[in-house]
Parts: sequence; C-alpha cells; structure tokens
Amino acid sequence: MSWAESLIKLSTYEAEVLQKRLAEIVDRRVAAELRLTMLEAEGEAEMAFSAQDAAAGIYRAGFFEGLKIRKGRIRAEIDIVLAEEQGARDALAEAFEAQKKYEHIAENIRLEARREAGRREAAAMDEMGLRKRAVI
Repeated sequence: MSWAESLIKLSTYEAEVLQKRLAEIVDRRVAAELRLTMLEAEGEAEMAFSAQDAAAGIYRAGFFEGLKIRKGRIRAEIDIVLAEEQGARDALAEAFEAQKKYEHIAENIRLEARREAGRREAAAMDEMGLRKRAVI
C-alpha cells in the first residue's frame, strides 16, 4: 500500500468519525427541540386548564414563570448545540476537502506511473528496432 493510499484511508476514516459526531450532535439538537415543543404544549394545556378552573388560576403566574425559565434553559442549550453543530459541519467539510486532495494526488501519481511505463516501453521498442536494423 502506497503512502497516498494510506492517506486516503486515514482521511476516509476521519470523515466517517466526523459524520458520526455530527449525527450525534444533530440528535442532541432534535431532542432539545422536542423538549422545547413539549414544554410549549404543556404551557398550552395549563392555559386551557387554568381558564376552566378558577382555583388553578392562582398558581398560573408561578407556573408560567417556571415554564419561561425552563424554556430559556432549553433555548440556551439549543444555541450551544447549534454552534457545536456548525463547527462539526465545518470540520467535516474540511475532512472531505483533504480526502479529495489526497485522492487527486494519488490519481496524479498513478497517471505519472502510467506515463513513465509508456515512456520505458517506447524506449525499449525503439532500442529493439535499432538492434534489428543494426543486425540487417
């Protein structure tokens, strides 16, 4: 295995690892967004319940203040995960660029080897032709 093939394998592995990391980050973001959606649904349910029951209205302000705080925490978590996701996407894009560079270099090495083999073959044929001519 040539050094170029080794670099390609390593860069492919790195890209796979980064893809898995990105998938995990996206899963965390989706889970946080789902929790936020659930909190909003809980708030709507509480609003409907407190509108029907006068005694529940007493606790309404406290509930919604707590709900606001919990939503703020989840939104902050989502913002952090979004920043992490963007960083992971950038790292993945860089890994793919590096992989393509290595593949391009390996292809150039293969093409150069073919050209060199063609030159050697042509030189050998020329030499054989010269020897035949010298014999005749």
